Amino acid sequence: MEGPAIKIRSIDAFGIRGKTVIFRPDINSPIDPGTRKIVNTNRLGKTVPTLAKLLEGGARVAMIAHQGDTLDYQNLIPMAEHAEILGKLMGRKIGYIDDVCGPAAQAAVRSLKDGECVLLGNLRYLAEEISGFEKEVKLKPQEMLETWLVRSLAPLADLYVNDAFAAAHRNAPSMVAFQEILPSAGGLQLVEEYTALKSVMDSPRRPCVFVLGGAKISDAFSMMRKVLEDGAADAILTAGVTGLVMHIARGRDLGAATAKFLKDKALDEFIPEAKDLLARWSDKFVLPVDLAYEADGQRAEVDVAAIGAEAAGTAGGTGAAGSRAPAGPAFADVLFPDVGTKTIALFSEKITAAGSVFVNGPAGMYEDARWEKGTRGIWNAIADAPGYTVVGGGDTISAAARFTDLEKYGYVCTGGGAMVRFLAGKKLPLIEAMEQAYDKPYVFDRNLKTQPRK
Repeated sequence: MEGPAIKIRSIDAFGIRGKTVIFRPDINSPIDPGTRKIVNTNRLGKTVPTLAKLLEGGARVAMIAHQGDTLDYQNLIPMAEHAEILGKLMGRKIGYIDDVCGPAAQAAVRSLKDGECVLLGNLRYLAEEISGFEKEVKLKPQEMLETWLVRSLAPLADLYVNDAFAAAHRNAPSMVAFQEILPSAGGLQLVEEYTALKSVMDSPRRPCVFVLGGAKISDAFSMMRKVLEDGAADAILTAGVTGLVMHIARGRDLGAATAKFLKDKALDEFIPEAKDLLARWSDKFVLPVDLAYEADGQRAEVDVAAIGAEAAGTAGGTGAAGSRAPAGPAFADVLFPDVGTKTIALFSEKITAAGSVFVNGPAGMYEDARWEKGTRGIWNAIADAPGYTVVGGGDTISAAARFTDLEKYGYVCTGGGAMVRFLAGKKLPLIEAMEQAYDKPYVFDRNLKTQPRK
């Protein structure tokens, strides 16, 4: 799919042979808590094309990246294994030094020869790179020129390349400061991911269908209003907990167990927002028509209409305001961990007819074999859809990989948090920095490395 024009320079805009490049990918990987070893190499694999382009072009590459954070300290480990895996994936040596930007790291960068790469130590060893610093200190990119990372590495480099869309929502020196002082380019993955998401927002093939589910419904609610106001979404298919909340907002009583589940997790706070969305765009929403539940230890399904009547006067309701028929006795105390067969068929029909499909969040608790049917069926419909399909978010990709071939999707976006923020209309610090760098003069002059380029 041909995407919209974007204001991010490509690597091809620069002559890189013999140039020292600071390369910032996102290779933050899941870690086994027992062995402290990497258990999924997806992000490392995604980094290979850009790194190969740089090395094959004769660049001298100083790679800076993070692993873990203070919020997930168990994953804050050295990155020697990352370098080892990258070397195996590329069939060439990737050096590693457990120093971020100190004298040893600087010496390693200076000693690079054309076509060589060294991965420097974990960025999150630096206070200025952890999430707490970002939230508390709130530096602007130009102020970050005084951070140790930038002061230490920028004078050694000729070009900055960022390939870390998954961290595009981070306002950290490694993400937004080097653009102030160095010519800057987007890596292959960054350009692809940004173009794919921008296509969904700016120029989607019609009809454009959003499939939103999962338990983290803040993601869905962050996106829905924006894509409806902008006219990006022609239909929103809601599954998972999102679908349950939309039904309750429409006035459906799904029983005491569901109400308690939502209240315990503070998800009932989204019901007023759901009511407002339905009041304004009721015709855009497609809700589950049947749900799955447990009966005698087995999966069973029931039409939503048989669970409890809709309250009148609410968005989508038909009777007197405030009235509500309670869920029938058989369903008052059950949970609904999946959608049913009729919903799978309905959603599949909408997906097959779509020109473009964006999906975030599974249809149910697919990790349990009893509740995988909805996610499996809907994901297969998306994978086989003739339209352009974009899958994004960690749990979404895990579900897609479990039930389908990831190669069948138009694009698989690695950046969950960045993707949600972008589709919610929020500015991404990385994209802002790259776009501002687009209009700056491009020179290779080390004398300019100590002050912002004019």
